[in-house]
Amino acid sequence: MPTSATPAIERIARVLAGRHLSLNGVGADPHASGAVDAAWRDHLDDAYAILHTLREPDADMAQAGDVTVWRSMIGAVLERRASI
Repeated sequence: MPTSATPAIERIARVLAGRHLSLNGVGADPHASGAVDAAWRDHLDDAYAILHTLREPDADMAQAGDVTVWRSMIGAVLERRASI
């Protein structure tokens, strides 16, 4: 199974930063990659809040896969934050 070299929490924070900064989101910057590189850490709390909300799958998610594995995967990210 392919995996990302970039931690999930960073990817979420970068999406949130991009959404705020980029013309493709609600921002005004048509070339926001540099700004996103500088700002994504400002969105870590929101990224963790999103993952905290997703720690329990909904019914459709539970039907599609293993709930125990899902909880373990999300929990691994949340536990990493607790140790920082």
